[in-house]
Amino acid sequence: MIGGGLRHFQLNDNAAVPGTEDTSQRARSIIFLAFGVLVATALKPYRPGGCLPLYVCENGFIAINPPLTGSRIGSLSTRTAHPYFLSRFQDVLDAANLGVSIHTPYGYTTKGEMLKTCADQDLLRTLAANSTSCGRFQRYNYRHCGRCVPCQVRRAAFLAWGEDDPTDYVYEHLGRDDPDHAGFDDVRSVGMALAASKGAGFDDWLGGALSWQGIEERDALKDMLRRGLAELGALHVKYGVK
Repeated sequence: MIGGGLRHFQLNDNAAVPGTEDTSQRARSIIFLAFGVLVATALKPYRPGGCLPLYVCENGFIAINPPLTGSRIGSLSTRTAHPYFLSRFQDVLDAANLGVSIHTPYGYTTKGEMLKTCADQDLLRTLAANSTSCGRFQRYNYRHCGRCVPCQVRRAAFLAWGEDDPTDYVYEHLGRDDPDHAGFDDVRSVGMALAASKGAGFDDWLGGALSWQGIEERDALKDMLRRGLAELGALHVKYGVK
């Protein structure tokens, strides 16, 4: 509980700053982490000298967010749940003597595996379709576009789970060969990643996505990324993306 018994703490990242407005929201995730630290240190069990867990429940594939193509580098792909970034954020917390420890329970799990291993399958079937994955959700009047990378990962997860996906996608038929469907950049990028992994090999496609110092269990992360890419491959096969 927080303070005198508050059980819910809700904030957003819609901060107004002076000067030129930056609409990229690249700092959004670090703000969310800061909010988590704020709440953790306000909880009754928190005491100086103790340590509370802060859970970041992102699936491993999106957390690593491997560059699908050679053009997806630097700030073109966010990696704010990447183990390297989180380890550096943990260093800041430790240097400030804040007893908060970041945990990523699904860091070695694909989104499809998260769905399949959920302990309450009945509840998941009821709620899963009501979740939001799309990076353009608001732009499309609060509908999933169906073609961005998070949407493709979502759709691949439902497919791997083996349950129907009742989500209303703006662009449903990814195999349609036009600029809005199979010709859209993110659909092409996933297709290029699948082709590169099959052609030059998985390690060559993965490149330096796991090269940073301080990353543990690289082999386990690599296996997870291979499984995540396979889930995307099954989605593209289903829709006949070429």
